[in-house]
Amino acid sequence: MTRTQRSFSGRAAALAGRAAALLLLSAAPAALTRAADSSALPLGIPQDLYQFVIPKDNPETPEKIALGKQLFFDTRLSADGTVACSTCHDREKGFVDRFPTSKGIHAQFGKRNAPTVLNAMFQQTFFLDGRAPSLEEQAKLPIVNPIEMGNKDGAAVTAKVAAIPEYVSAFNAVFHQPVSYDNIGRAIAAFERTLVFGDSPFDRFMAGDANAMNESEKRGWSLFNGKGRCMSCHGFSSTQPFFTDNRFHNIGIAAHKANFVELAVKARHMVETGNIKQIDELAIQTDLSELGRFLVTKNYADIGAFKTSGLRNIALTAPYMHDGSLPTLWDVIDHYNKGGIQNPFLDGGMQRLGLSESEIDDLVAFLGSLTSSQFKAEGDAEMQRQKELAATKRPERDTDAAMGRKGDLGDVAPDPDVKDPALIGRTATEK
Repeated sequence: MTRTQRSFSGRAAALAGRAAALLLLSAAPAALTRAADSSALPLGIPQDLYQFVIPKDNPETPEKIALGKQLFFDTRLSADGTVACSTCHDREKGFVDRFPTSKGIHAQFGKRNAPTVLNAMFQQTFFLDGRAPSLEEQAKLPIVNPIEMGNKDGAAVTAKVAAIPEYVSAFNAVFHQPVSYDNIGRAIAAFERTLVFGDSPFDRFMAGDANAMNESEKRGWSLFNGKGRCMSCHGFSSTQPFFTDNRFHNIGIAAHKANFVELAVKARHMVETGNIKQIDELAIQTDLSELGRFLVTKNYADIGAFKTSGLRNIALTAPYMHDGSLPTLWDVIDHYNKGGIQNPFLDGGMQRLGLSESEIDDLVAFLGSLTSSQFKAEGDAEMQRQKELAATKRPERDTDAAMGRKGDLGDVAPDPDVKDPALIGRTATEK
């Protein structure tokens, strides 16, 4: 073969790979996604932050996103061909699965609730205990977890994907390399970074539309900033608009069923610091899951602590908490209202709130206002479902504890006393 022929052959192979990658994009199931740049960011999502969190070693391209999208929806990545990333992160359910804990291969259930991947690119650590440092590592671990997708190791899934001709062409086109476990993670992460959502009623209100939120939602925003103390952990600003401090807190959920001291002693002798695959398996498969962040750090201050979840599109992602133990947003507020479940490692910020029933309703209404416009129908339906369920069943409600009739569970913040509390934090003048 002449030099000219080799050059032509190389260009032809590259074009064929690019075509294969674009074919993957058209073949992948429909999902709400963005382009590979920041030109179409929704209202409320800061462009500077978006550009900052794109890793330099994994830039976004249309072909990489197409490849990642196909991998995300492909059940062939699992050991038995039944589970994909989208099984637990279902677009029709706000990119969660609506199970208390997620179901993997052979109908096995793990110990953790599936967090949404909406806006996941803006997180500082990944999984509810922060065991993964990047979205790329997060994308890889479920593939080799025995309960989730069940592959023996990265080499096993690499061999499976490398046996599929369209993937061979696409990986060569995107990465100029054969299929690898690391590049599977990079491609999936690139797709997940397109799942960026804002443009909620709250965002429109903050931009100056005084009618974007109703009166109950506005009262809830005031409570969120004041008496409800939500802002302490679920902070909001125009530059960090995801309602999370990205930290880890023991709020008492695991105290329902865990002997923390006994579990911690067991874990200290068992866990290899920095062994992310071992930590992943212990978190998903064993009762040590209830130790939360402690599995990662072995720091006693982290016993029972889990990451503060962001609140955008929270109406879509029931049931709530790391174990899916709270079915509705009313249950969530009831839990906080009574000061959580007392335990030796409870976060110091957990105190009773003294919220009335109408204040709880307003706070839940505000949380509903964080639903993006693309999910309005689903959000409205889910809020109605939760409201009907809460009308008949509120197992976390303890009015006596919330109102201070069960001993000293902390001081209650004063009731809001300003002319228009809903204007707290507004970033633009009214239109």
